Amino acid sequence: MKALGLIGYPLKHSFSKSYFTEKFRKESIKGFSYELFPLENIASFPELCKAQNPMGLNVTIPYKEKIIPYLDELDSYARKIGAVNVIKFQNGKTIGYNTDCHGFKVSLQKLLPQAIKSNALILGTGGASKAVKFALDEMKIPSKFVSRHAEKGLTYEEIRKVPEILRENRIIINTTPLGTFPEIENKPDIPYEYLSTNHFLHDLVYNPEETSFMKAGKMQGAKVKNGYEMLVEQAEKAWEIWNS
Repeated sequence: MKALGLIGYPLKHSFSKSYFTEKFRKESIKGFSYELFPLENIASFPELCKAQNPMGLNVTIPYKEKIIPYLDELDSYARKIGAVNVIKFQNGKTIGYNTDCHGFKVSLQKLLPQAIKSNALILGTGGASKAVKFALDEMKIPSKFVSRHAEKGLTYEEIRKVPEILRENRIIINTTPLGTFPEIENKPDIPYEYLSTNHFLHDLVYNPEETSFMKAGKMQGAKVKNGYEMLVEQAEKAWEIWNS
C-alpha cells in the first residue's frame, strides 16, 4: 500500500481522510491508504517519516510554516508563499508544495463578479493567509492583513474604531480557525453591522457548512462562501502532484 496522510494538530475533525477514502472508493483506486497523523510537536516529523514511509502528506494548522526547515526542497510557489501544505517523498527527498493558493483562487473567482474592483482584508496571519495573499496578488486585488498585532498590518481594534475601512475593503477572507466545530459560535471580531450587499465574505473554515462569520455577513446582505470548494481543489492538486 502507498501511504498518504495528514499532519497537524489537532486533527479530530479533518476533511482529508474522509475525502480521500471516498475518492479511492468512487474512482476504484487501489493500493493507496490515507491516515491522520496528529503531531503534538513538529520535531516528531522525521520519526513519523521513518515509521510510516509515506508517499505524500498534507500539512495543516499549525505546521504550514514550521514544516519548512524539515524539508529538502520547496517548489517555486511554496518558496514564494512561505508556506507548505503538501509534501511529496521522491528519490529519498522531501519536497514541499503549496496547493492552497490554487484552491483559494479557483474558489474566490467563482464567488466574485468578474468586473469587481475592490480591496481585500485577510483576517489572520498564519500559513493559510500567505497563500491567500499570494492568490490575491496574482488576481491584482490589493489586500491587507488584519490581526491583533499592529506590525503585521491593520488590527481588529482599528477596524472597530474606523468602520470606513470595511467600506473600502469589500472582500473579506477569514483565514483563522475561529468558528470551526465544535466552537461554532466564534467568529473574527469585526463590526459586521457595517457590511452590506456589496461585500463578499470567504471563510476558509468548512465545518460547520455555514459559520458564524458567514451568518453575520448574510444578515447584512453580503455574499458568502465557505472553504469546502477550496479544500477540494487543493486536495485534487495534491493528488496530481503525488502521482506526477
